[in-house]
Amino acid sequence: MYDFRVGQHFTLKQNPLRHEHLDDFVKCYRPGEPRSVRIETERFRPFSYDELIARDKVNLDITWLKDPSLEDADSLLPPDVIAQEIVEDLEAALSEFAAIAESPPTGEKGIDCL
Repeated sequence: MYDFRVGQHFTLKQNPLRHEHLDDFVKCYRPGEPRSVRIETERFRPFSYDELIARDKVNLDITWLKDPSLEDADSLLPPDVIAQEIVEDLEAALSEFAAIAESPPTGEKGIDCL
């Protein structure tokens, strides 16, 4: 498991997710190599079947890192900044939906049907 949630904050405009943000995951995961060469880090650790099945309600919503921003209320972003980020994300999503709605349906590319 790789915990990419704790301490990460991405937005569509001010701090978008970029390829380099995933470099640590790729380094830990070691694609194309045997699992035995993977090295546990602060964010990347293995869980056995027995550990997973022993969890309450047997789910994969696993967290072991503590988010420092949630422990210190003084470090939270001000409400107006959070609200502005939400507005920006919603506007970007609305723009994407509008572009999809305006494009011709797949396979029909501008052909008029009678």
